[in-house]
Amino acid sequence: MSYRRDISRSKSALFDDGLEEGGLRASSSYSHEHNNDKAVDSLQDRVSFLKKLTDDIHEEVESHNRLLDRMGNKMDISRGVLSGTMDRFKMVFEKKSGFLDKCKLKVYFEELFS
Repeated sequence: MSYRRDISRSKSALFDDGLEEGGLRASSSYSHEHNNDKAVDSLQDRVSFLKKLTDDIHEEVESHNRLLDRMGNKMDISRGVLSGTMDRFKMVFEKKSGFLDKCKLKVYFEELFS
């Protein structure tokens, strides 16, 4: 009989707060599931934030690429203008025509850079 008393005492010690057998396990499982749900929600928020951040970075890069393309086109135009100016310089200095052409060149530069 003492054996049965020991078993009943150990059962009452295990389920002292009135929980049925398996109730403790269910409560623990619910707690873990709740914690997992919170972790998943947090992870979803982080992923959403990172997706928005990468979309913003993509838009910024595209904007800068368009700006650089426009700058490149303008540089090509400027290169063409400077090339034409250099050709005129070559013609003036190859002619060695004298003082009058050099005066025209000086006036041209004064008009260009003033």
